[in-house]
Amino acid sequence: MRDTATAEHTAPRVPAALAAVFLPAPLPRDGRVAFWDPDGGAPAELPAAEPTELTVVRRHGSGARRRPAPAFSMPLDRALPLLVRARHDPAAHPATACWGAAALHALRLAARGRLLPGLTPTGHDAWRAGPLDPDDLAHLRAIAAALPPEGHAVPLPGGGPLRLPEPEALMRSFLDAVADTLPRTPAAPHACGRPFADRRPQRLPNAHEWAAEVAAGMDAGVRVSLRLDLAAYDLFDTGQESADGERLRRAGAAIVQVHSLADPTLVADAAALWAGEADAEFGPRARVDAALAVRRAARVWPPLDRLAEQDVPDVLALSEEELGDLLGVAATRLAAAGVAVHWPRDLARDLTATAVVRPAPGSATDGTGFFESEELLQFRWQLALGGDPLGEAEMDTLAEAHRPVVRLRDQWVLVDPALVRKARKRELGLLDPVDALSVALTGSAEVDGETVEAVPAGALAALRDRLTAGIRPAEPPAGLRATLRDYQLRGLAWLDLMTSLGLGGCLADDMGLGKTVTVIALHLKRARPEPTLVVCPASLLGNWQREIERFAPGVPVRRYHGTGRTLDDLDGGFVLTTYGTMRSAAPVLAGQRWGMVVADEAQHVKNPYSATAKALRTIPTPARVALTGTPVENNLSELWALLDWTTPGLLGPLKSFRARHARAVENGEDDEAVTRLARLVRPFLLRRKKSDPGIVPELPPKTETDHPVPLTREQAALYEAVVRESLLAIETAEGMARRGLVLKLLTSLKQICDHPALYLKEDPAQHGADRIAARSGKLALLDELLDTLLAEDGSALVFTQYVGMARLISAHLAARAVPVDLLHGGTPVAERERMVDRFQSGATPVLVLSLKAAGTGLNLTRAGHVVHFDRWWNPAVEEQATDRAYRIGQTQPVQVHRLVTEGTVEDRIAEMLAAKRALADAVLGSGEAALTELTDRELSELVSLRRTP
Repeated sequence: MRDTATAEHTAPRVPAALAAVFLPAPLPRDGRVAFWDPDGGAPAELPAAEPTELTVVRRHGSGARRRPAPAFSMPLDRALPLLVRARHDPAAHPATACWGAAALHALRLAARGRLLPGLTPTGHDAWRAGPLDPDDLAHLRAIAAALPPEGHAVPLPGGGPLRLPEPEALMRSFLDAVADTLPRTPAAPHACGRPFADRRPQRLPNAHEWAAEVAAGMDAGVRVSLRLDLAAYDLFDTGQESADGERLRRAGAAIVQVHSLADPTLVADAAALWAGEADAEFGPRARVDAALAVRRAARVWPPLDRLAEQDVPDVLALSEEELGDLLGVAATRLAAAGVAVHWPRDLARDLTATAVVRPAPGSATDGTGFFESEELLQFRWQLALGGDPLGEAEMDTLAEAHRPVVRLRDQWVLVDPALVRKARKRELGLLDPVDALSVALTGSAEVDGETVEAVPAGALAALRDRLTAGIRPAEPPAGLRATLRDYQLRGLAWLDLMTSLGLGGCLADDMGLGKTVTVIALHLKRARPEPTLVVCPASLLGNWQREIERFAPGVPVRRYHGTGRTLDDLDGGFVLTTYGTMRSAAPVLAGQRWGMVVADEAQHVKNPYSATAKALRTIPTPARVALTGTPVENNLSELWALLDWTTPGLLGPLKSFRARHARAVENGEDDEAVTRLARLVRPFLLRRKKSDPGIVPELPPKTETDHPVPLTREQAALYEAVVRESLLAIETAEGMARRGLVLKLLTSLKQICDHPALYLKEDPAQHGADRIAARSGKLALLDELLDTLLAEDGSALVFTQYVGMARLISAHLAARAVPVDLLHGGTPVAERERMVDRFQSGATPVLVLSLKAAGTGLNLTRAGHVVHFDRWWNPAVEEQATDRAYRIGQTQPVQVHRLVTEGTVEDRIAEMLAAKRALADAVLGSGEAALTELTDRELSELVSLRRTP
């Protein structure tokens, strides 16, 4: 086939005017293909073809007559490539295209091994195409029906009336000729003088009986199939004994059916055929053909040999082992030999098994208090027929079955041995409530190291439905002095549901969407006598206190921070503390009864092994709420840490979570892993973005622009020198030492991209403002941006990850007489609040901020511009910083400017940032640490300076 396909592309084309016609020969392989011009012209010469003259039949008046026609002819092996190519040639004559289709059909039959040896009428060896199944015959007849008169215009030999060959008969002769040609090649083993291999005719006078049987098999007008009858199941024995001498019980019977190849709709049982009831339809040779077909089938499946011992090969008693064999490989082999196996129409094949998690009888039916019960849940296999669960007695019947089919509910049921094993060992163990809920939400469970489908039942199903149902907006609680937006009311309803069920939740809305006021509303709605503890960064204490006093006037609020802190005489309300204070005073806080604990900017406890995270876990409470705009900053272990605090045990141990979920998701290996994790996490994490349809109308537009900035000559020289020296050192280092050198290199390059003075640790006061700006492309561009927006009475936030760079920028702007404040991690809380007030009032139009210290918690809606002087390794952190200005309450468009030095590591990191954002979105990345694992070559490609044209 491959050689023919190649030849199809290299063979010359048949001239468009020429029609092909097949010329049979006494030896099929001697047949030839002729090409002639039906319009009477002299045919164009064909390579490798011999000139000849045909006698063709042409119309003459109202009749037809013979006339000579010049032509070219060639043997089949040379004609096949031309014909195959012509079948798709739009210029080819229709007759040539039809013979091309016949050639392809013949080649495909040969490729499937449909070749049978036989004898010509003169007793010579000849291959023939066969056996042909109904599809083969149908295709042959379709081609023959499309053959125009020019394709079979050579009359049959002999005297008498003028007759043309029937297209179907001529096509069949062509298939035989191709079949007789292909095996006869020099590569055929022992070709010389061997029958069926040598091209020369070989007379086989003693092979007529054998040839008759083969011919009957090939030309048989019938095929057989087996119809299985299970009605007499277990009533009789088979008359056979097993290897250990036991009688084999009859499991059913195979009834032989006979099908006509000429008319596929004609079918009869072998018993009727032998009784003479179908002779008129099938013909006198049908019994012989059917017996031969059964004998050939027995070569494929030996139990059919028993039919040959019967006077009438009509019914074969089957043992259970044989019946099971017909369910598998035997049926496949018989089908390949053209013998179909028909199972009873009412045989049910839809027996299924599902792992079911079911609470103990008497559990609550709506999910309320589900986690208050210490009872373990049942985990077991449940079998169902057609989706309808089987009863215990029915599963017992399956468990006791040693047969491939079982009688259930008045029908025969096909039984997979694996299902029988599950019916025997139904109990899969017991699950605690948290593990059971995980199974209910994901719809899957691990059983013997395999992931299987699992469904909840009873109260667990009710809880699953409540958690996954749509959220309707809640009514705002009494005492709230704020108008909540629709999405905030939905967030309130969700938090109220989770805390009322004894579950925690992570409210992961984008920064600026009002998480604080939503939690204040939740506190009022719960109306618990115990106070709510809020743990947050020190920079947010003032913001929490102001918002509580503004939106819930009269509700007590106390700061548990500083030297004079105390929990004495608490009367409900709120207690505000910092992560640092909580860590040092955890035993005191754990001794107080809390109605709810809230962790704001919860990414501060993303490391479950940190002292802060461990201290937070020691504080008991019936309700835990995590607030964060970035549930995933670097990797999915951070998500595990948040949800394992809000709902302990939900995601299982960290190690198994990494193995089952996180690794496959982070590596992008398994889309199903992403879906499975999302199903598990979604009910416990409410994530809304500012781009969501229900939120976008609440905010003004935001424009983000990347500003490519060239390096100055000094920056470029420093950059290349550091790359060269660092890569040399990294090549000879290993382990932790190498990782440290890589991190040092990345930090150095980013500092050089900001300003040479930052990397060289120079005092910016030693240089004038103009000189400072001239040494850094970024600083020069910043001056241009600020000059423009200040002229329009605008305000801007300038973020940098380096406090040293923040000081350099603020000193530079102050030298240019630009009113500016600098806010960083060392700024006292009181001074921080005064800076925010000055900026919001317009007294200070530019606020320079340290990204890590000021990227969260602040409300700076005065700013219409946000400048990211350098790039952080995680886009979520940058978005949080941008959200200081782009948040609810903002009334003006916000423009975000990102300064990126051309050709540097900053340029190439953009794709990594985009990939990390996609990871966070998929389930609702790793930063510099991941880059330390790059090979030397990959690292060099990442950091090497690329000159721009």
